[in-house]
Amino acid sequence: MPEIDFLSIFQGVATLVAAEPTIMLARIVLMLLGIAFVWLGVRGTLEPLIMIPMGIGMTSVNAAVLYLSGTTMGTIFLDPLASETTQLVDVLQINFLQPIYTFTFSNGLIACLVFMGIGVITDIGYMLIAPFRSMCIALFAELGTLLVLPLAVAAGFTLKEAAAVAMVGSADGPMVLYTSLILADDLFVPITIVAYIYLSLTYAGYPYLVRLLVPKELRGIRMDPTQIPSVTAAEKVTFAVIINTLLCLLLPVAAPLFMSFFLGVVIREAGPKPFVEFIGGPVLYGATFFLGLLLGVLCEAGTILNPKVVMLLLLGILALLLSGIGGILGGYVVWLTSGRRFNPVIGIAGVSCVPTTAKVAQKEAREASKFAVILPWAMGASICGVITSAIIAAIYVTLLR
Repeated sequence: MPEIDFLSIFQGVATLVAAEPTIMLARIVLMLLGIAFVWLGVRGTLEPLIMIPMGIGMTSVNAAVLYLSGTTMGTIFLDPLASETTQLVDVLQINFLQPIYTFTFSNGLIACLVFMGIGVITDIGYMLIAPFRSMCIALFAELGTLLVLPLAVAAGFTLKEAAAVAMVGSADGPMVLYTSLILADDLFVPITIVAYIYLSLTYAGYPYLVRLLVPKELRGIRMDPTQIPSVTAAEKVTFAVIINTLLCLLLPVAAPLFMSFFLGVVIREAGPKPFVEFIGGPVLYGATFFLGLLLGVLCEAGTILNPKVVMLLLLGILALLLSGIGGILGGYVVWLTSGRRFNPVIGIAGVSCVPTTAKVAQKEAREASKFAVILPWAMGASICGVITSAIIAAIYVTLLR
């Protein structure tokens, strides 16, 4: 009976044993981290829509390393470095996620599909309740996006990498992905993963920031719902079309994102049911699913061994912290200029992340006073946050590309 070499059969184990100690340890850590992401997603601690596929992908790709040749190790998930036409055709036939990566991920299309879905489920009428106040808050809430740029440069990142890292402060995952793909393609995987992990934690962390910076008596300020103007569908469509055209004219580099978001808004208001159900359902959730899965699959051992990743973790959380503080400062500015009738907690909603931060604002106001209803104004600030983060991303890309 011939001798059986079990390592030649179970190549995932063989490549793990044969790898350098740092690579072996990194693979094990990422497999465990992927399992943790799935568990936290299932429990609802982290966002399940993104964390479950990301965790499964991360665990699978770091377990399934095999010998592609006598000396080369790799996976058959995808090859993000394929560039020559012949090479790309070959990997499209072998690596099963390669077509999705090549045709929707590496070109930013998947971010546009997510933005289109967000537009369909977003009522832009909330923004039109108090557009100038909402935009003021959203601009303040970009504090982390602006301040982390010089800090990242000082920490050793290039200017392009620093801009991509700073975009984590926008609290907008597709925006971070789009910017990092253009400005820092060598770091876009860790930057985007860090962004989505931290965004999942904002629902747990931002309430403490609100309680720290806003006294209970101010958190409980009641807004007058009778002051909410009625906004017709025609007005929403008109606004969306004009703003989209203006933003595309001024900042064409981000035109795909602007167009996707406002197209979703117009479809929502126009009301063609098949389009609304398709874009708000299969397109949005399908794109979100594959976004998480591909991020997990791209997170191989070499990713976390980059010495910049630790600093990236610190700068990412700092960016979101500063943006949260900036948003609350914006809330205070509007509170003062409105005769102290505006609830400053709404400021935290300026940190995009629709609708999570708006829900945080409403929850904190309701805990301070059960009669405080601020969700419509908070949603307006959050929608403005999406627009301002896209504008800043476009400015960074235009100046640095």
